[in-house]
Amino acid sequence: MNYMKGYGMEFLMACLLLVSFLILSKQAAQVAGTMSTADNSRTVLVDVGHGGADPGMIGVGGLEEKGINLQIAVKLKAILEEKGYTVVMTREEDKGLYDEDSRNQKAQDMQRRIAIIKECRPVLCVSIHQNSYQDSEVYGPQVFYYEDSAQGKELGELIQKELNTGLEVARPRVAKGNKTYYLLKRSESVLNIVECGFLTNPKEAELLQTEEYQKKVAEAVAKGIDAYLKE
Repeated sequence: MNYMKGYGMEFLMACLLLVSFLILSKQAAQVAGTMSTADNSRTVLVDVGHGGADPGMIGVGGLEEKGINLQIAVKLKAILEEKGYTVVMTREEDKGLYDEDSRNQKAQDMQRRIAIIKECRPVLCVSIHQNSYQDSEVYGPQVFYYEDSAQGKELGELIQKELNTGLEVARPRVAKGNKTYYLLKRSESVLNIVECGFLTNPKEAELLQTEEYQKKVAEAVAKGIDAYLKE
C-alpha cells in the first residue's frame, strides 16, 4: 500500500513538472515572438545597388552609378536612424557581394542580397539605384514595386510622392509595378527599387553629385518610409 502511495505521489509530481514546463515554454515562445516582432517592425534594409567590379549605369562624363548609390544610401541610413529605425545596409563600401573567383559574379551578388533580406527579415526594403536612357532629355525619380504586392504599391506611391514633392519635379512620375526585376520577384519582404534620377541627363547628373541634392533625395525616401510605417 505504501508503495502504491509513493508511486502515486511520484506520478503526480511528474505531471505537475510537465505542466509547469509546458506553461513556461509557451510563455518563453510568446516573449521571443513579441521581441522578434518588435525588433523587425523597426528594421529597414537599405540595398545599395551595384559595387566593386559592377559600376551600374554609366552616365555623363563616365559618371558611375555605384558611387552615387552609396552616397545617397549612407545619408538615408543616418536619417532613418535619427527617426529611431534600425538600418541594415547590404554594403557600406565600394565592394560587390560576390567572391572574386566566382564564375558569375552578378548572379551571386543578387543572390546574396536576397539572402541578407531573408536573414534579417526587415519590415521593408528600399534598393537605391540611378537610371539612364538614350534620350538625354529624360529625367526624374522613378519608384518600382512588385506588381502583385499591395503593400509594395502603397510604399512605392508614398516614396514617389515625396520624391516628386521634395525634388520639385516639373513632370512628376507615378510609381510603377514590375514583375521582371530579380529583387522584386525574390524578396520575401516588401521592397521598392528607387531610381533616384537619370545619370544620362546632364542637369540631373550634376545635381546627383552634390551633397545638398543627395540629402534631399534621402530625406524624401525616408519620409515615404516613415509615412508607410505609420499607416
